[in-house]
Amino acid sequence: MSGAVVELVGITKSFPGLIANDAIDLDLRPGEIHALLGENGAGKSTLMNVLTGIYQPDAGRIFMQGVPVRFASPKDAVAAGIGMVHQHFKLIRAFTVAENVHLGWQDTPFRTSAGLLEGRTRALAERFGLAVRPEARVEDLSAGEQQRVEILRVLARGARVLILDEPTAVLTPGEAAALVRALRGFVALGYAVIFISHKLDEVLEVADRITVLRAGRKVATLPAAECDQARLATLMVGRELGAGQRHSAGKRQLGPIVLQLAGVSANDERGVQALADVDLAVRGGEIVGVAGVAGNGQRELSEVLTGLRPVTEGQVRIGGQIMHHANPAEFLAAGIGHIPEDRLRSGLAPSMNVTDNAVMREYSRPPVTRGGLFSPGAAMTLARHIVADAQVLVPNMRAPVRNLSGGNQQRLVARREMRVAGQALVAVYPTRGLDIGAIDTMLRSIAEMRDRGVGVLLVSEELDELLGIADRVAVLFQGRIMGVFPTAEAEPERIGLLMGGRAEAA
Repeated sequence: MSGAVVELVGITKSFPGLIANDAIDLDLRPGEIHALLGENGAGKSTLMNVLTGIYQPDAGRIFMQGVPVRFASPKDAVAAGIGMVHQHFKLIRAFTVAENVHLGWQDTPFRTSAGLLEGRTRALAERFGLAVRPEARVEDLSAGEQQRVEILRVLARGARVLILDEPTAVLTPGEAAALVRALRGFVALGYAVIFISHKLDEVLEVADRITVLRAGRKVATLPAAECDQARLATLMVGRELGAGQRHSAGKRQLGPIVLQLAGVSANDERGVQALADVDLAVRGGEIVGVAGVAGNGQRELSEVLTGLRPVTEGQVRIGGQIMHHANPAEFLAAGIGHIPEDRLRSGLAPSMNVTDNAVMREYSRPPVTRGGLFSPGAAMTLARHIVADAQVLVPNMRAPVRNLSGGNQQRLVARREMRVAGQALVAVYPTRGLDIGAIDTMLRSIAEMRDRGVGVLLVSEELDELLGIADRVAVLFQGRIMGVFPTAEAEPERIGLLMGGRAEAA
C-alpha cells in the first residue's frame, strides 16, 4: 500500500443510465494535499461519496493503512477519521451556527446552554481562523458563511482525512487564504486532505499531487510540480482550450437603460442596512460587472433587481418603468432573468424532477400552458430542449434535480434564466462550481446575450473574469458603490483598493 493512509482500488459505481465511476484507483498519502480534478459530472463527488459511506461501490475495495475496510454509512467513515465538507450544504437551516456545529458531536456537553455552545463555537472558529456568528440562524447566512460552518464542523471533530468539495467556491480571497493556511497546518501533523476544485491556479498552489478524472475514469495522477494550467485543462476536457480568451464585444451602439437603481437602500434579513443610496444603470447591449468581496451587499443587490427584496428608499426601474411593490412574478413578466447566488436555495426545487425545474419559469406560457390547461407533453419537450442547450448530463428527465452534480444544476438554471431574460439578466456568480470548459461556455453564452441587445448585470468575485467580459465594472463595498469604470480604464490594483474600502482610489 506504499504507506497510503487511504487507498481506493478499482472503485466502480453505476446509476440507471450512467457509469459514474469506472474502476478508479486513488491513493492518499500522509501529510499531503491531493487535488481531484475533472469536469462537472466526471465522477469526483460520487467517488468521494463512496469513500465516505454515502454510496456503496458496485465493485472495488477501500483500504486504510493497508487494512481493508467497508463503510456501511457515513457514521462508519467518521468513526474511521474521514470527514467531508460537501459542495451542497448539509446544515439544519432552522438551527443556529453553534447548534449545527455541536449536533451529533460526541464532545458536546451533556448539560449545556445556548451561551455555552456559542462560546465553544467561537473558540473553535478562532482556532481555525474561520469567521462565523455562533448565535446566527443558518437560514439567515450567506452561502459563504454557511460554507464556513460546514468546514468548521468537520475540522472540530479532528478528522485524520479531510475531504473538501469545492471548499473555496463561496469564500472570499482572504478566507480562502486562511483556509489554505489551516490545511497546511493540518497536513503538517501527518494528516491528509483531498481537495476538489475547478480553480486550476488554486490547485497548483495548494496540491502536492493531482488526480484527473474524465467521464468517470482516471486519466492521470501527477505531481503538482510537473503540471501547469494548460496541461491540466487538456487532461480534464480531452482537448486544448484557448488561453486567456476574452469575450468583449468592442465598440457598438448601446440600447436604452433596461435596469436602473436610483438612490436605493435596502435591509438584509436581520433588518440591518445592506445597500445604501445605490445609483446604478445597465443599458441594453452591455455587461456591467459588480466586483466586491462576498458579503458586501451583492446578494441584496441582485434580489432588489429581481423583486425578491423590497427597498427602504429609492426607486427600481425596469425599462424606464418604476416597479412599485413589485414581486418576482412582475419582474419575470418584465423580462428579467436571475441566476441566483445559491442555486439550491433560490434557483431550484431540489425534490422536484429535472423537467419541472427546467420549465418552472414558463409554466404559464405557451406551449407549456394553453388556454389555462397544462400540457405535460409540451413541458417534457421544452425541458429536453433546455437540457440539450445547456449540455446538462441527466440520467433521466424524471430524476430529482438534487441528484445532478453541482455544475449540471448550475448550467440548467443558467440556460432556463437566459430564456426568460428578454430585457436583462442578473447573474450572480454564474461560473461558481463550473469546470474550465463549462466556464468558457457560460461566459460565451452571456456575451452572446449582450450582443443580442440584452442588458447583463454580472456579479463575480473573479476580477479577471469581470475584466475579460464586462463593458463597465462597478465596485461594491459595504453596500455602497465605490466607483464605476469602463473596463478599458479599470486597473486591477485600483479596483482591489476600492473592494477594501479605500475611497481615495476612486
